[in-house]
Amino acid sequence: MNKIPPVKSVAFVKSSTNLEQCPTEKRNEFAFIGRSNVGKSSLINMLMQRNKLAKISSTPGKTRTINHFIVNDDWFLVDLPGYGYAKRSKSERSTFSQMIQGYVLKHERLLLLFVLIDLRLPPQKADLEFFELCGENQIPFHIVFTKYDKVKAGQREKNLKDYLDKMLETWAEMPHYYVTSSKTGLGRDEIMKSINKLNADFPVKKF
Repeated sequence: MNKIPPVKSVAFVKSSTNLEQCPTEKRNEFAFIGRSNVGKSSLINMLMQRNKLAKISSTPGKTRTINHFIVNDDWFLVDLPGYGYAKRSKSERSTFSQMIQGYVLKHERLLLLFVLIDLRLPPQKADLEFFELCGENQIPFHIVFTKYDKVKAGQREKNLKDYLDKMLETWAEMPHYYVTSSKTGLGRDEIMKSINKLNADFPVKKF
């Protein structure tokens, strides 16, 4: 199980604004979420080894729907809207919150949620609250620290330690985490191995 299957095919399936609109096919799903401008699109493109699969924008908060992609005609990669974008209206933030929670808390085929964290920043309230939401509802999640290459070498380990220390103030143990760089590909093998293992451990009977 150490060998990572190549990404032979990946294709956009559909965009949805609520759980009821999501694909009903019996396939394992792996979702990616994080605060706006965390580098989610770049990470997804890096994992799938595609340049323009997920749209990259200089404007935060561009992902506004639940986006499903089918990988190797086998499992779904799900690109979720970002949370914590201050420039959205109060009603818009409420709509996105309902959309995200509806998917994250109720989707039976979500095997793992990858929560992205910008390694350049100190622990953010929105992220810590989202972790609590997942923990309270027993949602399986891993943490993905992004933008490793954009942090000065001497600051990287300090930023990571500060985050881990903050998490351990309220968590008995640290959730599994990865350190990544969309520019260099750092962390790709580890994330894809996790996805591959879960797909093997929990095969879906497609009938």
